[in-house]
Amino acid sequence: MARITRRGVLLGGAAVSALAACGQAGKPAAAAGEATAGAATAPATASSVPAGWVDGTEMAARIASGETTSLAEVDAAIARANAVNGQINAIASEIFDVARAEAGHTPAGPFQGVPTFIKDLHDWKGAQTWYGSRAFKGHVADKDAPLPAKWRAEGVVVLGKSTAPEEGLMASTEPLVTGETRNPWDTTRIVGGSSGGAAALVAARVVPFAHASDGGGSIRIPASTCGVFGLKPSRGQLPAQAGSGAPIEISVQHAVTISVRDSINLFRDTQLNDGTFAPLAADLQPVGRRLKIGFMTDAFGGTPVAPETKAALEDVSKLCTQLGHELVAWTPPFSGTEFIDKFLLYWAAGAAEFAKQASAYSGKPIGPEIVEPWTLGLTNMFMSRQAEFEDAVTWLKNFEAVYDTGFSDIDVLLTPVTGSPAVKLGEQAPTVDYATLYDRVISFAAFTAPMNVAGAASMSVPLSWTEGGLPVGAMFSGKSGDDQLLFELALQLEQARPWAGRIPPVSAF
Repeated sequence: MARITRRGVLLGGAAVSALAACGQAGKPAAAAGEATAGAATAPATASSVPAGWVDGTEMAARIASGETTSLAEVDAAIARANAVNGQINAIASEIFDVARAEAGHTPAGPFQGVPTFIKDLHDWKGAQTWYGSRAFKGHVADKDAPLPAKWRAEGVVVLGKSTAPEEGLMASTEPLVTGETRNPWDTTRIVGGSSGGAAALVAARVVPFAHASDGGGSIRIPASTCGVFGLKPSRGQLPAQAGSGAPIEISVQHAVTISVRDSINLFRDTQLNDGTFAPLAADLQPVGRRLKIGFMTDAFGGTPVAPETKAALEDVSKLCTQLGHELVAWTPPFSGTEFIDKFLLYWAAGAAEFAKQASAYSGKPIGPEIVEPWTLGLTNMFMSRQAEFEDAVTWLKNFEAVYDTGFSDIDVLLTPVTGSPAVKLGEQAPTVDYATLYDRVISFAAFTAPMNVAGAASMSVPLSWTEGGLPVGAMFSGKSGDDQLLFELALQLEQARPWAGRIPPVSAF
């Protein structure tokens, strides 16, 4: 199948020597960001794309043509990682020496030689997988997880594992095992979760794309808070975790990227194509028809939404109108408070199962020594309401049909991703009092979970920044199987309001 080949703008071998020098000196090009760490700074304009910056698709093409080499790109990415990770703490564990040895010797796939990171919740053979937890520190995977295995076949070179909260149970990446991951746009702010390290590394331009997963918003939330692109695929489009045994498979895997075409090409190269969904079209183009877009800025559960978030989404709605689409007010066909109650009970069941696995692996009883207070709180909640679980599962299994009724008169839904821009570090730390943290989590992660239960396609598009310089993603969602439509819309939005040149204060430049 044809790959998206429209030239993008992201960092390649042309900057190898300069960045290597930065790494040796310990003074990254973003040292100015160090001086302003903690103070949000207005982003660069969209036109100020650094010279020599290419996305993963272009980087792979240059490696294949001999214009650069995989080793040069890997060395440059390692230099970038060394230059900025001290400020953002986005790497759970690194395998730089292995990456250098593998550069130029990975499978001859479409992304052969391109450096990247795998999320710490998923296995990469020979690398540590901690699942964001102290209980599994030191665990080394003996095989690849299913989607990372597809990435290995694509020829990527993995530099290590990106940080994630314990078992991905938080909307912020502040695990006790690796410490807080800090936002490149303002290092006093969270990166979101659970693919927080991945989004931070891509936002800081360490790598052009990184592996990510989404069980309740974990691709879209960090994509929004870090100003990168993140599409959550429909359930069953791409390989999921093998043998989960979950009654409802809410978690999917894909990537966070800067360019839409990288996301498209990664999707196409890993799509299952088992007959459930049609393959992506050979040459996707920006959407060429008028869409009817439902629009809502109120949170499903009635929790508050920050004024700057509403303002950003109002602006995006005007952009969509300017592009010829029709915007209509949208009302959800379900009770938001009932959904949150059922979903979080299901979420808590996952926490309880993880606590059991942590206990079995560590040989220690379930308690604060091996799992975090938030995980324990969810576990206790599940145990106290276990009798309700079967009814909750039945309700959630019926949810996809209910969700789909909301699309009877629209093509796509536009909402915020989160209830506010990135909040301060510590506000959603796993050690915060459980009841307080519960309220903060449902207020922040206020929009994303319904699409996981429905198995629907959904994406965060980096179209807005606050006056203080914090990204605010716009979430466009469809039904199951609407992945291609969302990609086509994303290409149009990227063309109308390009974001690749918006570089955070802490970056490899």
